[in-house]
Amino acid sequence: MAGDDTPVRIGHLSTLYHTAFLLRGTSLLEDAGLRATWRLFASGPDIISAMQEGTLDLGYIGLPPVIIGIDRGLRLACIAGGHVEGTVLIAGPGIRALAECRDLREFLKQFSGRAIGTPPKGSIHDVITNELLREHGIHDVTVKNYPWADYLSDALQQGEIAAAAGTPALAVTAARYGNARLVVPPNRFWPFNPSYGIVVMREMLKKKEVLVRFLAAHESACELIRQDPRSAAGIVAGTTGMVDPAFVLDTYRISPKYCAALPPEYRASTMRFARVLHDLGYTRRLVDEREIFETTLIDAIHTGRHHYLDGISIF
Repeated sequence: MAGDDTPVRIGHLSTLYHTAFLLRGTSLLEDAGLRATWRLFASGPDIISAMQEGTLDLGYIGLPPVIIGIDRGLRLACIAGGHVEGTVLIAGPGIRALAECRDLREFLKQFSGRAIGTPPKGSIHDVITNELLREHGIHDVTVKNYPWADYLSDALQQGEIAAAAGTPALAVTAARYGNARLVVPPNRFWPFNPSYGIVVMREMLKKKEVLVRFLAAHESACELIRQDPRSAAGIVAGTTGMVDPAFVLDTYRISPKYCAALPPEYRASTMRFARVLHDLGYTRRLVDEREIFETTLIDAIHTGRHHYLDGISIF
């Protein structure tokens, strides 16, 4: 198998808990007979654009950009999961945490006349933030989009925004290097929101053997995070060269729900996104679940119950 060396072009983000950094830092793909070329992108929408151009075979993407792409005519398919509940909100001094407020509406009212920063328009964090404001009837809060999630911490420090929505790593960065803190943990947004999936253009489904090999490696990497997060954190830190293992481990702790499966709960939460995207005007129509998911491959690899609710093993 290892001698086959089939090439596959993969687009990924800087998100530490995606399996991309584990696959880059181990021999899992090589052992599966795959030779990966990796490209780092600023956001999911950027990966969608590259897939449309035909320069990628596979991408690590949040589901809202995928739904928007399908609405625009792209024949995309989510073939596996990876993680759920990966959006947090951080804020500086003077902002009460959600746990200190009566409810989410009271919490959000703190930002009246101010701005909340998120990654680019159409990202999962942008969609969640806009939907929460809409759902609770708060119309005087600006959602300010940034091209790179890495800009959010500086924007918060400089007072451009009063809070920032992003991945768990944002909360770790805020605690380590700034004066902001986690004010809404990931499990307080809607349940099972799919923080990313493995996505391909449907034409790629013809290469079933390649995708099966990749998904088997992806599932092994998800299992490594769950079963041995300390080892996984060390690999990710070494691969990125930007953070230490303790930083990665703290990120895992904040949002500990990892699996490659596409269970009904994952798909149902995605369809809530589809409805919200349509309500917010991001899509022209309500995209159907069958247009988004192709579960055949991961169902063959990941049999039995899903592991999202198992958490991680920290000893």
